[in-house]
Amino acid sequence: MEQAQQAPRIVIRLCAEAFDSAQEEREMLATGADIGALVAFTGLCRSEAGRIAALELEHYPGMAEREIARIAHQAAARWPLLALTVLHRHGRLRPGEKIVLVLAAAKGRAEAFAAAEFVMDYLKSRAPFWKRAVLADGSDGGWIEAKTIDEAALARWEDRSSNDEAAPRGEEMHEPRVQGGRGDRHDEGDER
Repeated sequence: MEQAQQAPRIVIRLCAEAFDSAQEEREMLATGADIGALVAFTGLCRSEAGRIAALELEHYPGMAEREIARIAHQAAARWPLLALTVLHRHGRLRPGEKIVLVLAAAKGRAEAFAAAEFVMDYLKSRAPFWKRAVLADGSDGGWIEAKTIDEAALARWEDRSSNDEAAPRGEEMHEPRVQGGRGDRHDEGDER
């Protein structure tokens, strides 16, 4: 008899202050869930080769949390996640500071990787945040729009769900590949 999967632990937090990625991982692992894979993505503020002194991130409190929770629940419905954490900063951030953390935990790596990538693709193009660049000379660099590549990344998830109702699972999952080295090989029975 197959045991029903318990609802995953989902944590959504927007904060002005810095977060501790390692502490967030420890808290997730301490849940007692049978986690076999934990994928962590940390997004950082870039300087764009010294051109940007800071980013100012704005959001609508309440609405932003609801929208991120909605996409987190979509990820949990598509993949058998055990836990998912999404932290996003707002306010003024300088190059090198952490902006976003996505932690996806599952029994297997394919599900954890896919869910983390799905959530990030959404955050990059559709989350209700507005970013304004402050240039190195102190002038206003204007609002930063979602890039075409970010929209295309999100569209591939929408294409997948509209082409067939069932979300890919396990062996059907896209597995991220690394160029050069072991990631290029897919030998029969390779259990990376």
